[in-house]
Amino acid sequence: MSYGKMSSSIDIITTEPIRDAEGFVSTGDNILASVRAYKEDRRGTTKWANMAAFSTATTLFRFRCIPGIEVIPSLYILCDGGRYRILSVENVRERGQYLEVLAEKNEPAGR
Repeated sequence: MSYGKMSSSIDIITTEPIRDAEGFVSTGDNILASVRAYKEDRRGTTKWANMAAFSTATTLFRFRCIPGIEVIPSLYILCDGGRYRILSVENVRERGQYLEVLAEKNEPAGR
């Protein structure tokens, strides 16, 4: 994976409850890392056909492993104004250099 293909800037975030000064609780985003990544949207290629087990996955992200941060399916990715829910995380070739993440784009209700 060359650095030139990693042209998308993404934020890996977690949602956590935040209590304001009056005691009300709302959900807020906490950015864990901001990295460059390769982004590929779902297409009608044989590669995507072979990944039929993840029928809800709409986007594939590849990026370098981040020291000290474990990327797990309960996290989210912010990219190009869109919010993606992580469905699966795979260590590419078990070398500990790159992660491949399958994610589903979250659409606002009513669309």
